[in-house]
Amino acid sequence: MPERTVTVASSVGLHARPAALFSQAAAKVGVPVTLTSAAGKSVNAASILGVLSLGIGHGEVVTISAEGDDADIALDGLADLLNTDLDKA
Repeated sequence: MPERTVTVASSVGLHARPAALFSQAAAKVGVPVTLTSAAGKSVNAASILGVLSLGIGHGEVVTISAEGDDADIALDGLADLLNTDLDKA
């Protein structure tokens, strides 16, 4: 299963607006995506409540993984999103 390890760039981490933007993007990619915190807890990346439950802060390292034919393309786009300060987007 393809995966990417990414450092969260948003100044407040994946809270409120950044979490919503990320989970909406994950829901639109057409393949199941999992977000895993550095502590090892995994959630469905398309679930805003799941993403928020991880409590991921600025600068934390997360892993995103996906299954399916377009998994690598989906992960590249989602990794780019996490590498952006979504509070200023």
